Amino acid sequence: MAVTQNFQTLRMDYLSISSALSFYRKPAQLKGTLAELKPPLVSLQDETPLKPIVPKTTSKQRPFTVTYLINSCGLSLESAISVSDKVQFQSPERPDSVLTLLRNYGFSKTQISNLIRKRPMLLLSHPENTLLPKLEFFQSIGLSSNELARTLSSDPTLLTRSLENQIMPTYDFLKSVLLSDEKIVAALKRTTWVFLEDPSKNLMPNVTYLRESGVPQSCVSLLLTHFPEAVMQKHEPFVETVREVKEMGFDPKKSTFVLAVHALSGKGNKSIWERCYEVYKRWGWSNDDILSAFRKHPHSMMLSEKKIMKSMGYFVNEMGWASRAIAECPVVLFFSLEKRIIPRCSVFQVLLSKGLIKEGFSLTTVLLPVEKRFLERFVMRYQEEVPELLSVYQGKVKLEGL
Repeated sequence: MAVTQNFQTLRMDYLSISSALSFYRKPAQLKGTLAELKPPLVSLQDETPLKPIVPKTTSKQRPFTVTYLINSCGLSLESAISVSDKVQFQSPERPDSVLTLLRNYGFSKTQISNLIRKRPMLLLSHPENTLLPKLEFFQSIGLSSNELARTLSSDPTLLTRSLENQIMPTYDFLKSVLLSDEKIVAALKRTTWVFLEDPSKNLMPNVTYLRESGVPQSCVSLLLTHFPEAVMQKHEPFVETVREVKEMGFDPKKSTFVLAVHALSGKGNKSIWERCYEVYKRWGWSNDDILSAFRKHPHSMMLSEKKIMKSMGYFVNEMGWASRAIAECPVVLFFSLEKRIIPRCSVFQVLLSKGLIKEGFSLTTVLLPVEKRFLERFVMRYQEEVPELLSVYQGKVKLEGL
């Protein structure tokens, strides 16, 4: 009996195995089934990487410095984190006293944010011993609260320099050249670097060379007051520029000499000069025309291409003036097209069309006089003949309507 049961068990196992083998021998019958069971192919390269889940931090979880920079200095979270890498503090006493001092001197929230973002270590300065004397000094030479806040928030590096060893010695030198605090303030507003760099490095040698080249005190003062960055060029390139200006025929005793020095100082200005040269060439100016215009008004070689093209286009294409006539009076390129050139030329065109003036009038006669003189000569004088002339000048009446 036991043998029979074992035989039956073996038979059932055999049938199960055979059935399984037959299952795998017939793929066509099970194609659909296998396809359903087969997992889809996945490309790890095409899979978008999962972003790590970062829990949002609350103000209690942030470092004290970051929270302070956000709440008291007006910095964004991103800026505050970046700044906190450069300055750390656990107590608000010192930073609070610095911010209070800045507010008392007229710094706005935005200006304080800019200042702290650029020079975060100033928050740890001693307000009474370090910052206050510098603020008092700059106010004493004539910087108003608004000018002081605007200048220092733009470049707070000045507040990191020694008053005794850097700022005062530079002031003494500038005073010996410019002779007045008003001009020193003007130079400072142009660039804070006039106080940041050691004057003995380039400033003093360059001023000395200008004087040795025959440039009078008034012209040296003009250059240093309005274009201090030109006088702060490295000495050797500065000497080369001065010599180049001399070779172009400029008289060292005239203000155009130092204006030309400014126009050719540094790679940036020289690049602008070369670009202007190419633009004027497009309008048919010869080398002599360009140099003549440069000698008459050096900053005519510092205008933007857009400004030159718009003004020249109006003079030549709208007014019919010869392109080279502009080279004889390049100052007209500096006038506002909308506020001065078009209004005056419109009046000129009306008077010309009605035969009230002759074509012999030059553009300088029309564009150079001050407004009062222009109105007297070209508008009020012809009010009876052309009552709408003032409206034409003011842009209220179009030329086509006359």
